Amino acid sequence: MRIGNLATVAVATLASMAPASGTGAIGYTIAPAYARVEAKVGFFGLGSKTARFPHSEGHVALSDRDAKAVTLDVRIDTRTLEAGDALTRSRLRGADFFDVEHYPYVTFHATGMTRTGPHSATVAGMISARGVTRPAMLAVDFSQPFAAMTGREPVHIAATTRIDRRDFGMTAYPLIVGRQVTIAIDADLVPGHE
Repeated sequence: MRIGNLATVAVATLASMAPASGTGAIGYTIAPAYARVEAKVGFFGLGSKTARFPHSEGHVALSDRDAKAVTLDVRIDTRTLEAGDALTRSRLRGADFFDVEHYPYVTFHATGMTRTGPHSATVAGMISARGVTRPAMLAVDFSQPFAAMTGREPVHIAATTRIDRRDFGMTAYPLIVGRQVTIAIDADLVPGHE
């Protein structure tokens, strides 16, 4: 499981943080202290292994005039990867998986959004890991309905996506480690963005 430079998500950094297209953008910043990212993969076909990333950052901006407009950039620091035991942590940080020495970040950068309910959406974007960028779809649930969001109060999001680790060069242990990786982002958004 190597995820190094998630969309260069997004770019290799969160450099440009422009609000969603059009005027009337409602912006939020991910609160790093209240953000959790997990990557779960099948193990021996019977159980699973989970990597946790305690440090991530980013921003979200929605448009109150264009339901499809969104800016969503997330950057995950793979160097902070945690796992259930020291051996698993070492392997996941190593060259067979995230290769954190060479690819310290995984990023996601949104390219568009389709609202699927009063407070849910599918967000299309690009995820970058280990220097490889691939399209991905995030299913996102917001704690508040879109119509109630003002950009002045915190909002919680829960987002999930699934990737094939082989698409990012993580091909080690094919008979032991599953191909599909489920990524979950659980974060509080605070008003404003950098």
